[in-house]
Amino acid sequence: MQEKLKPDWTGADLLSRFVNLLINTKPLYQLMKAQARNVMINTAEKNGVPWRKNYQDLEQSNIKESLQELTNPNINYPDYFNVPFHAYDEGNMSWKAAFEVNSATYAMALRVWKNEKLTPETAHNRLRGSFHQVLKEYLSFPIKNVLDVGCSVGISTLALHHFLIQQQTEKVNTMGIDLSPYMLAVAKKNDEKNEISQWIHGLAEKTDFEDNSFDLITIQFLLHELPNQATKDIFQEIFRILRPGGCLGIVDNNPRSKVIQNLPPALFLLMKSTEPWSDEYYTFNVEETLKSIGFDYKITTESDPRHRTIIAFKPV
Repeated sequence: MQEKLKPDWTGADLLSRFVNLLINTKPLYQLMKAQARNVMINTAEKNGVPWRKNYQDLEQSNIKESLQELTNPNINYPDYFNVPFHAYDEGNMSWKAAFEVNSATYAMALRVWKNEKLTPETAHNRLRGSFHQVLKEYLSFPIKNVLDVGCSVGISTLALHHFLIQQQTEKVNTMGIDLSPYMLAVAKKNDEKNEISQWIHGLAEKTDFEDNSFDLITIQFLLHELPNQATKDIFQEIFRILRPGGCLGIVDNNPRSKVIQNLPPALFLLMKSTEPWSDEYYTFNVEETLKSIGFDYKITTESDPRHRTIIAFKPV
């Protein structure tokens, strides 16, 4: 039997078109969005993630005071960013979205190994570690300058930083960049020991970094939230700011994953209703795009049952 390259519920397939019709029917969409949120929260709490308490703790903190200092007033937000994401009407531009990412991230990790009795922390460490172990096979240490693109609330950035400093004695200068200042405010709070050099509010497709600035750049669980053209533009910018011989590591949903392809209708309806760029992502050839820009593409590998890791380098 020929391997399926993507889920039937994405792209131009009949099932995908039917799902899109349901999503574009406003009353049904509102119902699906509400249902998606309820399923997410209830499942998380049932599995040991204190979703509501985590939210309340952040809401009652002084975190909102840092928003202004983190916000770059010169940013023009692209159209693809100003759409509902993850059941939030304001997308990533709200405290509600930012306050729930920590919990959602741990819940996502638990879903990868849903048939195993894991604590949220163990599942999360396994999720990050599976990506880091693939990276490790291709990195030449020491690594000095690192950028995490689309860093959100900084969980991926901090985990990457901790992994790298365990591999070497030299200092690692790690930065995170994201389009949402709300997410960055939570990232700054998550970075309790001020380990990350800088949290940057900026466009990944048009940064202010100089050419050849970074030894390692990662894109973690971001591409499925982007239209294809934005992904291409970000790859082009990464090619510019990555030093010759520098590494790009990507981890995201795997279109070839049997788990994702065989999601029951209730779950893929909920997933697709909260991810507006699913059709573009699951039909996008990441590897060929990287090659067309000039990257030396190395490997795509299944790093866990739901996700793939892609490694490429800027040629010397």
